[in-house]
Amino acid sequence: MNTPSSLQGAVPGPAADVHADRPQPVTRHALGRVAPSRLISWLPAVLAAGYVVAVLTFYGVSARDTAVFGAYLLLCVTLPGLLLIRALFGRRRTLAEEVALGTVLGYAVEVMTYIVGRALGVPLLVLAWPIATYLAFLAVPRLRWHWRGGARPHAPVWWSWALAAIFCYLVAWSAWSHFSIGPLTWPDLVGYPDDGPFHLALIAELKQHMPPTVPIVAGEPLFYHWFVYAHYAATSWITGIEPMVLLFRLSMLPMLAAFVVLVAMLGRKVTSSWKVAVIATAATVFIGAPRLFLGSVSAFTHGGVHDAAWGSPTFTFGALIFVAVVLVLIDLLKHRSLDAGAWLLFAVLLVAVMGGKATHLPMLAAGLLIVLVVSTLVERRPRWGALVALAMTAVCLIFAQFVLFGGQRQGTVVAPLAYMGDIWHDLTGMPVETAAPLLPLLAVTAIYLLAWGITCAPVFGLLSEPKLLLRPDVVLMLGLGAAGLGAALVLDQPGGSHLWFLWAAHPYLATLAVYGLVVALRRARVSRRAALCAAGAGTLCAYAVPILCGVRAPLSPGQPVSVLFLPYVVLADVLAVAVGGMLMLGRSRQVWALVLAGLAAIGLPAAHHVRALSRMDDGGDRTTAAEVQPAPAPGGVLSAARWLRAHAGEDDLIATNVHCRWGFENPCDTRQFWVSALTERRVLIEGWAFTPTNADRWQPGLLVMHLPFWDRVRYDTNEAAFRSPSTETISRLRDHYGVRWLIADESRGGVSPDLPVFAQPVFRSSDVAVYRTEAGAAD
Repeated sequence: MNTPSSLQGAVPGPAADVHADRPQPVTRHALGRVAPSRLISWLPAVLAAGYVVAVLTFYGVSARDTAVFGAYLLLCVTLPGLLLIRALFGRRRTLAEEVALGTVLGYAVEVMTYIVGRALGVPLLVLAWPIATYLAFLAVPRLRWHWRGGARPHAPVWWSWALAAIFCYLVAWSAWSHFSIGPLTWPDLVGYPDDGPFHLALIAELKQHMPPTVPIVAGEPLFYHWFVYAHYAATSWITGIEPMVLLFRLSMLPMLAAFVVLVAMLGRKVTSSWKVAVIATAATVFIGAPRLFLGSVSAFTHGGVHDAAWGSPTFTFGALIFVAVVLVLIDLLKHRSLDAGAWLLFAVLLVAVMGGKATHLPMLAAGLLIVLVVSTLVERRPRWGALVALAMTAVCLIFAQFVLFGGQRQGTVVAPLAYMGDIWHDLTGMPVETAAPLLPLLAVTAIYLLAWGITCAPVFGLLSEPKLLLRPDVVLMLGLGAAGLGAALVLDQPGGSHLWFLWAAHPYLATLAVYGLVVALRRARVSRRAALCAAGAGTLCAYAVPILCGVRAPLSPGQPVSVLFLPYVVLADVLAVAVGGMLMLGRSRQVWALVLAGLAAIGLPAAHHVRALSRMDDGGDRTTAAEVQPAPAPGGVLSAARWLRAHAGEDDLIATNVHCRWGFENPCDTRQFWVSALTERRVLIEGWAFTPTNADRWQPGLLVMHLPFWDRVRYDTNEAAFRSPSTETISRLRDHYGVRWLIADESRGGVSPDLPVFAQPVFRSSDVAVYRTEAGAAD
């Protein structure tokens, strides 16, 4: 086959020249102004920003909030962070990469400064760090030149357009999947996914207290990744924007933008190619385990940044910072000389990951350990940089486990293949609580591993150049991917939280898969046309095999589990026929690479294929807000909560009769957090599903949201105050537990009409009433 030079230039080896991808130096007119072509390079960012503003306006964000948030992000996070990046990490980067890294460092420093300021009772002390940064970079001569940044590479314009398109896709997906089902008005806001009020309650807690506790059950320690909530709290203090607007609309968008740029930067650093980096970034967004069935099998491809961004702020915040950690670490592993600034940057970002999403720390430790083993075997001595990084990671991991998480397991248990119970439920329709027979369970495990095997198959293209497998960056990322997939199969946690390990590995699995594919195509001298044909055939298989096989999950009663293997057998037959045909045509050198190209087209955009198949299968229907929340919330909750927020002291304690999600009272779903979220005050007992005590009582097979409250005396005292109030019950709440306010949802029933006799009514909105428990109210 002929090998076009364009493909060869796009797929450099570790030491290959990359002139085809190298940006040209800035051209200037005689008057010294930048050429119009460079001004055009700003157009993608400008149009993406305009698109974001239009989406936010359409979904209820005021122009004032959007403008203030943009000014805050630029002046209080990105710009001071960018200056510090230039001073600490003096590498050649594009402006977009500097801005993204500066934003990440800005988040990290902001959180640490806010923790100190909030602990001192001066939350706006968080502004000291950008002010001090500006003063230092204006006053110190050696720092002044960082305002200009010096010479830097310029990205190709098409690269900027590609990243802007990926980011705009994420914005559109956010609008379709989250903004549209969670309006910022009450009670429609209750249609937002059930974890939303929990995140909002933690933001409120971090706004008012340091150190924080769990606001939904007074006295419960907050053993959780809470740094992102400190960021939200700092943002709210600085801008005056409502926390719900930050959480449900604004703050995630710059994180997604920075994530896209940094993943592309990682791809370029590893592959030395702008083109491959863009493909790897797109693959990161769409990666998943391909589902070759019709029907709903969400356990296969749910997760990753496209699904988890708004549902788990801790994941997105941690994943963003961790990409920066890996970028800095790769530089430290490549350069053996001491770089104090880079090590300081690595330490700051590592601490931010520790409190942002500590899930990444054991993965990083595993990757570094593999780097040490490989370097010791190959170079006959360990890389000291990997050894130092591993020691720092171990310190952060120990601190996180025994200080931030109090040494508790948080419901995490070692239960190999326990997650296969969820897969079993998706594929067979049998309840998770029903133990699957061993042989069928192993069959389901094999199917899941087959699916991920398709996605990860292109990584084996690196075998075409075995030396690549010895590079520390490749070894590190292989370790991250293996640790993420292994943890998902070995651990179990309430709500499938152990899957965060797997989803955290997506950028590194996707980057290596794309890199392996491209290396294999280059070594086999495959033409671009042949590669595109193979990818097209793979895409066709991703849709044709599920439709033609017609295997629908969950299976119908009586269908054997073995029928689930049919699509994979058919796919294997198709591959066998394709391989045979190519061998008959005498193209044996290209067979391996073309098969990998076909598998990559099935596996890397698996999340997209699944969504498209789902739309085709269900006729375009999707879950609406009404389906998410079948019963409306009382209309007076927001007004009553806002009144309490305005009149209650920041340390005042509230009691409520609301413990179950509205519409989910039988059995009681204790993921109810709206009272603490909207009042921004601690509650004696609200919902308790996500508390450390409740998590530690959980065992595989149980539903954490249906476990009863563990302190029966406290629960009965709380309920008696509403159902059978008396001087004694109200006094016990006030004097023994410190409750100052009652908020009663009378639409639930069971609220005694005598409550105003023993507690002082102070506010009412519809079916929701607020009372004071002050002494003498009964008189």
